[in-house]
Amino acid sequence: VNNRDISIAVLRTFISKRKQEHEAVLSRRTKTAPKVSDEPAPELAAPIESVAHNGIDNGECQEAEEVFDDEPCSISEESVKALEGKVRGELKPPRVLEALSASGLRALRYAREVEGIGEVVALDNDKVSVEACRRNIKFNGSVACSKVESHLEDARVYMLTHPKEFDVVDLDPYGSPSVFLDSAVQSIVDGGILMCTATDMAVLCGGNGEVCYSKYGSYPLRGKYCHEMALRILLACIESHANRYKRYIVPVLSVQMDFYVRVFVRIYTSASAMKNTPLKLSYVYQCIGCDSFHLQPIGRSVPKNNSVRYLPGFGPVVPQECSDCGKKYNMGGPIWSAPIHDQEWVTFMLGDVKSMKDCYPAYDRISAVLTTISEELPDVPLFLSLHNLCATLKCTSPSAVIFRSAVINAGYRISGTHVNPLGLKSDAPMDVVWDIMRCWVKNHPVKAQPPDQAGSVILAKEPVLQANFARAVASLSKAQAKKVARFLPNPERHWGPKLRAGRQITSKHVSLLGPQALNVISNHEEDGEPQAKRKKTEDPTSNS
Repeated sequence: VNNRDISIAVLRTFISKRKQEHEAVLSRRTKTAPKVSDEPAPELAAPIESVAHNGIDNGECQEAEEVFDDEPCSISEESVKALEGKVRGELKPPRVLEALSASGLRALRYAREVEGIGEVVALDNDKVSVEACRRNIKFNGSVACSKVESHLEDARVYMLTHPKEFDVVDLDPYGSPSVFLDSAVQSIVDGGILMCTATDMAVLCGGNGEVCYSKYGSYPLRGKYCHEMALRILLACIESHANRYKRYIVPVLSVQMDFYVRVFVRIYTSASAMKNTPLKLSYVYQCIGCDSFHLQPIGRSVPKNNSVRYLPGFGPVVPQECSDCGKKYNMGGPIWSAPIHDQEWVTFMLGDVKSMKDCYPAYDRISAVLTTISEELPDVPLFLSLHNLCATLKCTSPSAVIFRSAVINAGYRISGTHVNPLGLKSDAPMDVVWDIMRCWVKNHPVKAQPPDQAGSVILAKEPVLQANFARAVASLSKAQAKKVARFLPNPERHWGPKLRAGRQITSKHVSLLGPQALNVISNHEEDGEPQAKRKKTEDPTSNS
């Protein structure tokens, strides 16, 4: 439900943005048209037709959306330039492809709940699933029948044979989406949006680094930031597939929720803009002794006259041994080190969700996630864990407010992260962070530790910066100051991914399903066995 609700919020924002970008291109054309010719082109004067909903509205949800559409929403210059030259007078309703539809629930919700949606194509490679989807389409009435169509197809083949036909492509597989990405980036129109989920978190978070490298082309590291690194590995993988076709991505929202990561990226075609890709990717050096990490950009750009020259990145950014604790570094990546959210989109989505509260069953959860994302520092990759810093030094932990205040008083920015309630994003370099912790330990002494431990080496150095722990004004975010809920508990016990379809349930699955579910299954099996035996003994046609 969380996944589908946040997808609907993104889709509503995309339709609104798409309409505004179309209008911006037409208005730019009408301004420049007289300079080219005295006679205005007929196609430029054509009005933008409003998209009908095929006869059925959504009641209160529709009214709330109409009110919100009047609010201004800025348009990126990038989007307008990408659409220029490809836009005609009429804006057609967006076509949506749900590549792995199963029962079709997501496709049906898109068709019924999102205003202005066009055709929704639901694919599945399983005959039973397609039959169930078609039953559900009929069950959901005229809106579903007129907009949703279900096909028994291999998603990869279908997307390859329908290039640049869909405005929205939704990939939500069980496991890794890597095998679908190459065909997905080819099936999206310029300026379209790809929604992609990955549930193989054990692989993405460093449990099987070699498997992650074979699937995504990046090596993960097992730090506290591993879930955000998973997001950035997935984005780097999508960018890699897009680049093969002179295309590139612009992330608008990247979320780690429950037991999966989900990214929403817009895809554009431009051979020149694609050259910026190495500037958006970095390798990560993670110290094995302390929590220090450093990013090594793959490329850099140098302005030359009226053009830009692209060169390899300078390196190495770190010596052989950590300058803080003297231990070695692990190297991971490459990861996406550019912003993973568009803050304008997030703000717009948050307002849309709040104005249509009754239309989102998981309103509490998605509003909490969007609120936290809206307060993240967009240009700071990965994050620190305050508890991990203190564990390295074997000291008592300062409160988050005190630590935030010290960073702000030192002249740097700091924020939370939606990935981890204890995570802190900051543009302060690691030597400043450790200086703040050294000053904290001076006021809160620790027991003597063996001299070869990382914490002892760090504390042996005198702090260069004298930390100021006085309460700073911005030490609490706006949401924290208003006591808005940002991290909600799981809705039930044993919350998490269930078994893949067709797997036999055994006692080892107790952590996934809970003991009650296993008891029900075992009782059912015990009840079924005597009945089968009884049938054999009572069968009059048997030889015995």
